[in-house]
Amino acid sequence: MMDLQLKLQDPLLLKAHCYVDGQWIGEPTDAVTNPATGAILGKTPSFGTRQAMNAVEAAERAFRLWAKKIAKERSAIMRRWFELIVENRSDLALILTSEQGKPLAEAKAEVDIAAAYVEFYAEEAKRVYGETIPSHRADARIVVGKQPIGVVSAITPWNFPCSMITRKAAPAIAAGCTVVLKPAPETPLSALALAALAERAGLPAGVFNVVTGEPSAVGKVFCDHPAVRFVSFTGSTEVGKILMRQASDGVKKVGLELGGNAPFIVFDDADLDAAIEGAMVSKYRNMGQTCICANRIYVQNSIYESFVEKLATRVMDMRVGSGLEVGVEQGPLISDAAVAKVERHIADAVRQGARLVIGGKRHPLGRTFFEPTVLAEVTTKMLVTREETFGPLAPVYRFSSEEDVIEMANASPFGLASYFYSSDLGRVFRVAEALEYGMVGVNTGLITTEAAPFGGVKESGLGREGSHHGIEEFLELKYMLLAGLNG
Repeated sequence: MMDLQLKLQDPLLLKAHCYVDGQWIGEPTDAVTNPATGAILGKTPSFGTRQAMNAVEAAERAFRLWAKKIAKERSAIMRRWFELIVENRSDLALILTSEQGKPLAEAKAEVDIAAAYVEFYAEEAKRVYGETIPSHRADARIVVGKQPIGVVSAITPWNFPCSMITRKAAPAIAAGCTVVLKPAPETPLSALALAALAERAGLPAGVFNVVTGEPSAVGKVFCDHPAVRFVSFTGSTEVGKILMRQASDGVKKVGLELGGNAPFIVFDDADLDAAIEGAMVSKYRNMGQTCICANRIYVQNSIYESFVEKLATRVMDMRVGSGLEVGVEQGPLISDAAVAKVERHIADAVRQGARLVIGGKRHPLGRTFFEPTVLAEVTTKMLVTREETFGPLAPVYRFSSEEDVIEMANASPFGLASYFYSSDLGRVFRVAEALEYGMVGVNTGLITTEAAPFGGVKESGLGREGSHHGIEEFLELKYMLLAGLNG
């Protein structure tokens, strides 16, 4: 921990304790390591059932007062939180890269979007509007108001350890809810740093709580405790289904952002160079460890060879190394298991006839570094078609017609993000409407923004995060019939 602290402008952002009810508590026991070097960055507590319950009950107590604050008061505190995140951008990015591995430039961009969610919802807190409805009675009026749902439990992943937190916590807190958060065990330090800044911003004790520890024990409390009214989770579909079943006993509302298997389609009328740039940012950002990255790249026959050649040329120039080194574009994968999955997908595809164009093996740097890879002549029978790789592997498929590629793209139980490139305006609308995905990027490989609703359909989840729709997830409608008004 000392090595990382010495590199920070504000060493107090590196925390070794959980943040519950305005107090830093717990005995640090679980090591957090740098995936690029294996060095121990610090330790955090291993909380279990009892400590998780204490955190939920602290949030329950805080909710009574926080929900009563006027929106302008909540907004002012959140605005200060946003300003502190911006002021500490470099330190937050350094912590993020150190525990997660992504290049520092990407980490800074993530801190920026994390701050943007806080800023957006600080403003949105003042725009929660009700409505009046024409009454069915002459002596009555119908008024519909919106109130905060209550205590929110949130579980966030390791691939975006800053932005996934603020995308959940900011709208909940802005709406008047209180939050109990469990970050991924691989990347807890970013979450604790954000909590430290929230404390400095003046968020009252119990409004935002961060606990680390045993996933199943804490997750069960987050789903079972009667005080929790909303369970928010980003992660695998398998775990999401477990949490959904657990939350159903208490008839709790759930927000789930789950697995993806994004198609990336390039039609023969596309700007090929633009499509290559979009594929690079969509596929290789965060070493391919994103739920919305291009997992299946479909290219029309007449431009197939040209696309593969251009993509391989770009991939060949990518620099692999520690995310803290200048100019590095690809850092390490998060774990040995992540590397093994990439290897399994490549081996299966090659065995069934795919052509390895570039990459395909562990990088000479060792540990969890892996060569950015391109596979050609991939078919729908291969494992990579059915499973989300979550690594720097770009499988490129052929297709002949618009109808065929839409059928292939939709042949998945997942429906999170999709992308396609075309210059035909009619095709743009046809394909965008035909794709069974919650998000469609047209002539772009980068779709995330705080102003748009993020989320999927089918087994990719429930609900939306971001935009004005995001705060609605944390609000309950209350219908009031005001009668006896005519004397």
